[in-house]
Amino acid sequence: MHIVGVDPGRMKCGVAVLSADGKVREQHVVPRSNVLTHIEMVQQTYGTLHLVIGDRTGSREFLKELESHSARERIAEIHVVDEHLSSLEARGRYFAANPPRGLKRLIPQSMQIPPVPIDDYVAVILAQRFLKSRGR
Repeated sequence: MHIVGVDPGRMKCGVAVLSADGKVREQHVVPRSNVLTHIEMVQQTYGTLHLVIGDRTGSREFLKELESHSARERIAEIHVVDEHLSSLEARGRYFAANPPRGLKRLIPQSMQIPPVPIDDYVAVILAQRFLKSRGR
């Protein structure tokens, strides 16, 4: 069984696929209009899923859309998790994976903004929070 973390936003969503042991299989930022289609593609690759959704921006709308979409059929369970401070944590993870270069490395990371959306890192964090709550 795989876990799919979704950070639902108004314009874009972070989507991350983790194995049951917490290993990140893939992570993407997708346009909001394509997120359900993307989840269907993930289902074709990984089979039945546990879906983990952040509880803030866009979550209610996303859940409503999901209920009437065919992607819902192969989702074992839907879990809503607390997103508190996940964006800040994601920024730290982004810079750990992509350290600043040149003069930017002299600027404290807390004062830098990633040059790309980090919603996919948030999705990973949400899925990991779910696994941690389950004792895995």
